[in-house]
Order: sequence, then C-alpha cells, then structure tokens
Amino acid sequence: MIGLPLSTLQARSLPAQPAGVFPVDRARGLALPALAAFLTLGPVFLQAPLVRLAPMAAAACTVPLLLIALALAFHRDSARHPLGMLLVGFAGSWLGGSLYWGWFREFPVWHLPIEGFALALGLGGLQTRWRLGAWFYLASLLGTAVTDGLIAVTGLMPLWPPVVQAAPEAAAALLQQAAQTLLHPLPLVAMGLASWWILQLARLLWQGDQAKRVAAAALACTLLVDGVFFGAALLAPHLSGLI
Repeated sequence: MIGLPLSTLQARSLPAQPAGVFPVDRARGLALPALAAFLTLGPVFLQAPLVRLAPMAAAACTVPLLLIALALAFHRDSARHPLGMLLVGFAGSWLGGSLYWGWFREFPVWHLPIEGFALALGLGGLQTRWRLGAWFYLASLLGTAVTDGLIAVTGLMPLWPPVVQAAPEAAAALLQQAAQTLLHPLPLVAMGLASWWILQLARLLWQGDQAKRVAAAALACTLLVDGVFFGAALLAPHLSGLI
C-alpha cells in the first residue's frame, strides 16, 4: 500500500458504480417523460380555453408546433431529435383535440374517431424513428378511450351534449350533478378498477425504453387530468369551463 499512488488508493476506496446510475444520467432519462407529463396536463389549462374562444386559432397552432417539431427532429444536433419526435406526437393529439372540441363536441360518438384520426400513423410509427412520438400519441389516445369508457359505463354519456350546449351556469350545475352521481358504490368501483389498470400498464411500460417511459408518463397523467376535472366538477363546477 505504501508504494501505490494516491489516485490508485482513492479509486480502490470508492465503491464501484454501475453504468448509467449517476444523477446526471438519471435526470436526462427523466427529462422526456417529465415533458410528456407536462404535455398531457398542459392542454387541460391551455388548449381548452383557447378552443372555446377561438377554435380555428387553436387548430392553426398545429402548424407552427409541427414545424418546430420537425426542425428539432432533423436538427444537425442529434441530441434534439427525441424532443422533436415527442412534439410530433403531441401535435397529433393537439390537432385531434382542437378539431373535436372546436366543432364536434356536442356529439360524443365522434370523440374517439376524431381524436384518433392519426391512429394508423401512430401504429405504423412504432417501428420507425418516430416511435417516441407514436408512443406518446397512442398513450394519450388510450387514456381518452378509458375516460370515455368510464363515462359510458357510469351512465353519464347522456349528460355530455346538454353540458356542452348549456350556458355556463347551467353547465356548472349539470357537471356537479354528474360528479355527485359518481360518488355511489358502483361508479367508484368502476373508476377504481380503471385507475388500477392504467397504473399497472404504466408501471409495465416504465420498465421499457425511453419511448415506453414517455407513454407511461402520458398514460398515468390521464388519471391526474380526470381527477382534476372530477374535483372541479364536484367542488367548483363554475371553474370546469376552464378545463
């Protein structure tokens, strides 16, 4: 030990660290899932009011969003490619939401078909360089499908058209009535089972690569979106119009 240089002694005294576990690596690995979570929650507070006030402007926002996404996806700095690909998937979700809530929101039967207009592209993109955006779009669409399914199973679907057609005060009263209906045993069980299934699927996806982690974050955040909407409808229905 006496003849060994100090650097060797220091190296021996430090525990071995497996590759990829340093804080910087962890932060980089969580950056895109965190952004996916934000892009799932953001439209609740940004897109919904914009669609109500100016649906054409909301839909038109897809163009600059897609241009930015493509510019990043094909940027000479390859580190920016994943961000661009994620934004491509987000642009698809944004456009579908703008089209439905801008012009067809009185017709719940058209919700999933319009939101899922890019379903074929999403499925096809799973095996391409665009898989990160495809996973985000498909996870967002699946979260929407589960929410719509719960609305149908709990018997709230007939309230959908009257709520979106009513004046703000009447819509708030209808939303509060719907939220109170969900406080009964069977709806609570249905919501609990759906939440458990989504969390299990998100947990499974989280064990995959970066694209699947993005999907897990987006899917899990649909629960938070539904929870925010449910809480607002129950406790402050006059604010539900903002989301």
